[in-house]
Amino acid sequence: MPSSQRLPSRPGARWSLPPLEYRWVVVIVYVFALFMEFLDATIINVALPTIATDFGVSPTDIEWVTTAYLLSLAVFIPVSGWAGDRFGSKRTFVVALALFTFGSALCGLAWNVESLVGFRILQGMGGGLLAPVGAAMVYRAFPPDQRARVSSIVTIPTVVGPTSGPVLGGYLVEYQTWHWVFLINVPVGLLGLVIAARGLREHREAGAGRLDLAGFALSATGLAAVIYALAEAGPRGFTDGRVMTAGLGGLAALAAFVAVELRVADPLIDVRLFRDRLFAACNAVLFFNQAVFVGLIFLLPILLQAERGLSPFGAGLATFPTALGVVMVAPLTARLYAAVGPRRLLFAGMVMIVLAALALRRIGPDTGVWEIRALMLPIGWGFGLTLVPLQAASFARISTAATGRASAAFGVTRQVAGSFGVALLATVLSGRLADRGASLGDPRTSGAAVAAFGDAFAVAALVGLVGVGVALLVSDRLAAGSRGLPEPSRPAATVPTPADLAAD
Repeated sequence: MPSSQRLPSRPGARWSLPPLEYRWVVVIVYVFALFMEFLDATIINVALPTIATDFGVSPTDIEWVTTAYLLSLAVFIPVSGWAGDRFGSKRTFVVALALFTFGSALCGLAWNVESLVGFRILQGMGGGLLAPVGAAMVYRAFPPDQRARVSSIVTIPTVVGPTSGPVLGGYLVEYQTWHWVFLINVPVGLLGLVIAARGLREHREAGAGRLDLAGFALSATGLAAVIYALAEAGPRGFTDGRVMTAGLGGLAALAAFVAVELRVADPLIDVRLFRDRLFAACNAVLFFNQAVFVGLIFLLPILLQAERGLSPFGAGLATFPTALGVVMVAPLTARLYAAVGPRRLLFAGMVMIVLAALALRRIGPDTGVWEIRALMLPIGWGFGLTLVPLQAASFARISTAATGRASAAFGVTRQVAGSFGVALLATVLSGRLADRGASLGDPRTSGAAVAAFGDAFAVAALVGLVGVGVALLVSDRLAAGSRGLPEPSRPAATVPTPADLAAD
């Protein structure tokens, strides 16, 4: 029995204007979804103080608007691979996009903080399924040796989205109302739904099996607890009792999850995929890469608004060149990938990220806006050098049948890494502000506060430095298939299909 089957589209269901190869229809739909999801990750931060004032709630209460969304993502990302394989990638993607779009509309119409938190959970349900299922569709549509080229395209919304968030959010909060922070997703989502419904083809995996309920319960509990602990670690610190209880409990649940997944026939996330050296190394680089990127995107607007005196909109415009840097470098990286290989590109990119993080220590109360923008460009160059080879090499040895669950694992790594980066840098900033006797936005302690930010940027550089070392573990030889070269022979233990890995 074949491991997978393609289901024909309904007559007349394929998008015909303009005429495009099917694989590029998949890319267009995926880019729509990625941009919305990554934009949403940062656009909300600018609006939280205004929303809190409108609803008359405390800063602690309004943080649940962000935390609820992160917890919902943590629950539904792991199940995305199984859902796409079991119910069909097109159906799952369309449902996920509809949930995200509908949830965004409801968030824009929320009447109190409780309703907004509830609607954010619905939004997170869609968001948790959206990116992994879309990634699996792209990887199935393109052979390994063409993924670097397509990665240079799909990488752009992963950076343009979060860097656009402060710009759009700042503009909407200053000149419109906070409701549009959510409602802006609706027209984009509706257009994406039309293209997806008419243009995508269905794909199911015949051997998807039943839902691994034990794995789902343990992953949902473990990831939600870890994400919650990381979200609370920023304001409370890692040694806080609540943070430690949630974090250690979550890690225990995840350890149990790994033990269960190694024993079941149809795991929710096949952790045996990490026995593949290339997949494991690329996920490790991804962790340190995203921890630095998301952490910096979190810190920079705070610094520019509190100590440089910029408005939310102005701070967004100042950091936006990060996205321009990625756009400049990503196409070049795709062309270099086949000749240079992923290891050297990842090494060079992570080194540039480390140097760029250290250069941010130059920013102070009197730093010119154009100098700040110039400092943002190297950050984009570094991420442009790393994200393309990460996308291409991670799945170089993953079979079509295992692609959905591998995408879910990749999504979990990205989500946990971002939460870790924010928690770590927020904790460092809070601690150094206290040590230096400084307060954000107080002109009397501005110098000390800027120095505290500098310490946090130094820690970001140290995290990136670990990523530099890990990048050397990525094998160009094992990534040969993604470079259009003959693949090396490999023993059955490393063949990245669930059945072969289970037999290992």
